[in-house]
Amino acid sequence: MGSEGLLRSPELRQYLVETSLYPREPQVLKDLRAVTATHPMGIMGTDADAGQMLSLLLEIINAKKTIEIGVFTLHCLLLNALTIPQDGKIMAIDPDQEAHDIGLPFIKKAGVEHKINFINSVAHPVLDNLLEDSNEHDSFDFAYVDADKANYAKYHEKLLKLVKVGGIIVYDNTLWMGTVAEAEDSVPETLRESRLYIKELNKSLAADPRVQICHLPSRFKSGLE
Repeated sequence: MGSEGLLRSPELRQYLVETSLYPREPQVLKDLRAVTATHPMGIMGTDADAGQMLSLLLEIINAKKTIEIGVFTLHCLLLNALTIPQDGKIMAIDPDQEAHDIGLPFIKKAGVEHKINFINSVAHPVLDNLLEDSNEHDSFDFAYVDADKANYAKYHEKLLKLVKVGGIIVYDNTLWMGTVAEAEDSVPETLRESRLYIKELNKSLAADPRVQICHLPSRFKSGLE
């Protein structure tokens, strides 16, 4: 069996989630993931396997101060807050207060609300304010971006000044559901504009000597046990 066939095997996916994902996933995260899946835009939620990877990255670098651009129903934010130390801090930025309020009871239930500074705003003004304070430069250990694709490249330039050397910046959707490798005329109209922004970002990052990059294809939709 070739690698493509192996990755597409539903049996393998089920084995992975049952063996290493769901047994270690806190119940509060599982509950929020289930609620997020019922949202009309539930596809925007963070998958269990991606969440496990993000948690591992946070642990590896001992992240304590992080920033998230785009938090939707707070699933990834909750995972972040559960992973970093008790005195860790997360700046979370999103203009969608309604989606935030879906996840807030789960944040409170997990006892991690004190770690989170939620800013109900578009991201650029907040990032610009941070950049005006020299003490914020190189002060973040980790950044996660799951927001408007048109601004990914601009977010990147600002985050490079805010995230310290040796820190990690994670961008969601950089393969844009596989469409980056497809001919444009085969891509649904609704995905084309963002696809172009993502392709430009990927090309820019690949040529950027300031960063080391790694692309990870990750999306399991195999149920909620």
